[in-house]
Amino acid sequence: MNKVYPDFWKNYLSTFNKKSKRFVLLSIETTGDSVQSDVILTIGAFSVIDDSIHIGDNFETVLMQYKFFHDNKLPFDFIVDSKLKKMGEPDAMKGFIDYLGNAILVGHNINFSVAMLNAALERLECGSLKNEALDVNIMHQKLIEVTDQDFTLDELLKVYKIPNEIKGSSPDAAYRTALLFLKLKSRLGIK
Repeated sequence: MNKVYPDFWKNYLSTFNKKSKRFVLLSIETTGDSVQSDVILTIGAFSVIDDSIHIGDNFETVLMQYKFFHDNKLPFDFIVDSKLKKMGEPDAMKGFIDYLGNAILVGHNINFSVAMLNAALERLECGSLKNEALDVNIMHQKLIEVTDQDFTLDELLKVYKIPNEIKGSSPDAAYRTALLFLKLKSRLGIK
């Protein structure tokens, strides 16, 4: 059908005229594991271009999900306490899509992250993400030639000797995942 999409979504779709050399390392926090009934709480992302993490090219926000917390009678203290920029879900999704463009998404358990982002986009009457996606867990499995075992992000960080003493926010996890990705990318010969 001839569906009318928001302008930010039309702009996003127009970025896929050529393949990107930019990777976006993504980490999200959610209220749970259900794509249907849970929501995104935080988004943290950094870009990697030419084997370098671009700290200034980032996206970090807390999504103001008060309705979810109110409906489920949960406290939302962390939203108030967080130092990250706070946005409503529509503004956060628009901002993230503008930031993402046609980059290749990378993360741990990336399929779940993409499904959660797609659910949020559906609430805005947009389509699904069109970006290629790489999962650091699958990259590690390919490197060690094991397909029947999943590894947590903490396990992978330990294997590749990436400091992980302080558990932090989504941006912290995205940065550590970026360091992990650079090691895996190099060992797998990905350009």
